[in-house]
Amino acid sequence: MANRMTTKIKICGITNLEDSVMCVDLGIDALGFIFTRSERKIEPDKAREIINKLPPFVTTVGIFMDQELARVNEIADYTGIDVIQLHGNEPPEYCQRVNRKIIKRITITKDDTPRWLISKAEKYSVSAYLLDPGAGSGKVFDWNCALGIDLPLIIAGGLTPENVGAAVKLLKPYGVDAVSGVEKSAGLKDRDKVKKFITEVRSCS
Repeated sequence: MANRMTTKIKICGITNLEDSVMCVDLGIDALGFIFTRSERKIEPDKAREIINKLPPFVTTVGIFMDQELARVNEIADYTGIDVIQLHGNEPPEYCQRVNRKIIKRITITKDDTPRWLISKAEKYSVSAYLLDPGAGSGKVFDWNCALGIDLPLIIAGGLTPENVGAAVKLLKPYGVDAVSGVEKSAGLKDRDKVKKFITEVRSCS
């Protein structure tokens, strides 16, 4: 069954070792490194340097979007990324050729229903599904469209310390994913916001 455990926490858009260490010390489950167009994009050399200094029980996720498959696998191998998150329009057959476990983003629209989201997700044989209305847009979607879906869902899109508790209580997702909601500026994490975010998720799940 998908949603019967403590909700996992991923902090995405990591750009430096200091933020990585801080997030790990506070108790996050996964760190996200963006290798596609973004103001938080990180170069493979820098990501590799950070990942090599992380403790062993931290999951690292590489975010890619409609990129050449060979390049995605190359970066994953070089950096030591554990999981690949595909954030674009990659087809199912593309996913089958990625050499890591996969999180596939499912785009949310205002007309989506639980049944329609299931039909979108089930085209993909992946480890988890990330629900997000935009490509890192920071927009919150109507969480009711995902009610009752018994799949490993990761909720993203505008999550902050102030609203993540409500999302966790309503959906009981496998995971939640925060970027701008825990930052002081793009690519720089705010310790107090990260700590409060974690506290809210833990207390509500």
